[in-house]
This record gives sequence, C-alpha cells and structure tokens, in this order.
Amino acid sequence: MTHSPTTQTREHSPVFKIRPSKGWRRLNLRELWEYRELLYFFAWRDIKVRYKQTVIGVAWAVLQPFLLMVVFTIFFGRLAAIPTNGVPYPLFSYVALLPWGLFAAGLATGGTSITANQALITRVYFPRILLPASTIVAALLDFGIASVVLVALMVYYGFVPTLAAIALPLLIMLAVVTSLGAGFWLSALDARYRDIRYTIPFLTQLWLFATPVIYPPSFVSGPLRWIYSINPMVGVVNGFRWALLGQTFAFDLSSWLSVVVALVIFVSGIFYFLRVEKTLPDVV
Repeated sequence: MTHSPTTQTREHSPVFKIRPSKGWRRLNLRELWEYRELLYFFAWRDIKVRYKQTVIGVAWAVLQPFLLMVVFTIFFGRLAAIPTNGVPYPLFSYVALLPWGLFAAGLATGGTSITANQALITRVYFPRILLPASTIVAALLDFGIASVVLVALMVYYGFVPTLAAIALPLLIMLAVVTSLGAGFWLSALDARYRDIRYTIPFLTQLWLFATPVIYPPSFVSGPLRWIYSINPMVGVVNGFRWALLGQTFAFDLSSWLSVVVALVIFVSGIFYFLRVEKTLPDVV
C-alpha cells in the first residue's frame, strides 16, 4: 500500500522590516493615531503603579500641594510677610501650586520615562514618544483631584472666579505644552547620559524659585523682567491668579514671550526626540 505525499499550504503573513530613518524625522501623526490605545495603556499603568499599595491612595494628589501650601504660608506668608495684594497667602500660594504641580509632575516622570521602560523599548517597536507623552495624563488626573482643595479655599475665603476663568483651559494647555517639551528633551538626553536623571530634581527646584509661586511677580522689574519672562510658567502662574483671584495681568510683549518660548521648547523637543529615537534601543 502506497501513500501519496500530501502538500501543505502555508499562509504567508506579511513581513515588516523596520529600518532606522536617516537625518531629521517628521512627526508621523497617522502612526500616533494608530497607537493611541497604547498611550491610554501607558497612562493607566502609570496611575496604577503610582498609587499601588499606598495607604491613602489618590489622596496623595491633594496632600502634596496642601502640605507645600502650609509650609509656604508659615515661612513666607507669616514670617517673611510677603505681600499678596490683599489675597490670603494660603489661597495665593495654592492657586500657583496647582499649575506648578502639573508641570513638575510631567517633568519628573517624563524625563526618566525612556530609561524606566528599558526592557520594553529593546523588545518591541512602538512610537517611543508615547512614553513621555503619557506621563502628562497622570499629572492631569492629579491636577483635577487637587483642584477640589482650591474650590474649598475659594469658598472659605469668599473669592469668586472672574469671567477671565474661561481662559483657564488655555493656561492649562500652556503648562502641558511646556512640561511635554521639557520632558521630550530630558528623556532623550537621559537615555544617552544617565547623569541627567540626577539633575532633574535640581532643575525642578531652580525652576520653582524662578516662577512666582512663593512671591508676586511685582518682585521682578526692570530689565530682569524680560529675562524672567523667558520662563513659560511665569505666564501660567500669573494667568491663574488673574483668572481666579482677579489680580492684574498685563498682556504685554513679555507675556507673549512666555508663550513663544513654550512653543519653541515643545517643537524643538519633539524634533530632538525623533532625531535620537532610532538609536534608543542601542543606548538605553
């Protein structure tokens, strides 16, 4: 009895070859849209990891800016007696701590997002720019939770937001753009030079004192005001106090300078990150 050989048909799946690009790359928006669910996954993972096995959970989002407000009120509001133009110092400082916390959280986690995901980057392909971008989502969640304390403080002190509060989404977007741009720069640099991670906390502290969180913007005047306005967070913090507390805010050239610098940091951060992205699996 003889057996005739059987032929087996094999389904050939498409093979994709991923090659590093040459020169400067442009941002592929279509690819980012295809990987949008991965952005949500990274953000949700960061949120769960941050509050996993914690006693008070998401209450840390409120406790951190609240304790800073208490410390600032004791040392700068009472002992140093920093003027606040008639606004109680706890409210004066907390209004500034909210956008600052949003920016600082995105900067700290975004700056180390590439090296923190080393195992993932070296094993599978995806747009690496999603990693620093996803960190701002968790920071926005903390921002929303911490805003509850701001509402309580405004009710307690009898402050009502002005009509300028409609500008808050734009101010929040400016803080997000600044944080993302700095995060793109730092995450790409941290993959190449590991000592960058040690400079991020120091950089954040310097940036805090260069932003009018503790003191009013009137403390800086003259030629220094233009150098001061290079910091995009100056416009964000002053804008929050203008929108929520009714304090004066001049839309002059120095204010627009903050916006321009924020956009420059953001756009240049994207291009630099895309420039070094192709070498990340080799150097991370």
